[in-house]
Amino acid sequence: MFAVLKVGGKQYRAGRDEELIVDRLAGEVGDSVEIPVAFTADGDDFDLSGGTARVEILEHLKGDKIHIYKYKPKKTYRKKTGHRQSRTRIKVVEV
Repeated sequence: MFAVLKVGGKQYRAGRDEELIVDRLAGEVGDSVEIPVAFTADGDDFDLSGGTARVEILEHLKGDKIHIYKYKPKKTYRKKTGHRQSRTRIKVVEV
């Protein structure tokens, strides 16, 4: 059995007791959070009614660093910045 979870505008396929890394969720480490479900499937049976899944927050972390370079040709304009997205590791407790 698996479910398709909707988190942060993205969809993730997960089953019970699986761990996922998703965009940052509100809550502290150890909290249980309800997440909307797009649909669930068990073999050939699909349930499109949706519902919610209960997940546990395991850890807050940061993703890989992305480097951004800006420049304008024939000018002395050069700019380098970076960004690290906040992420959350979750464990699906109940679908």
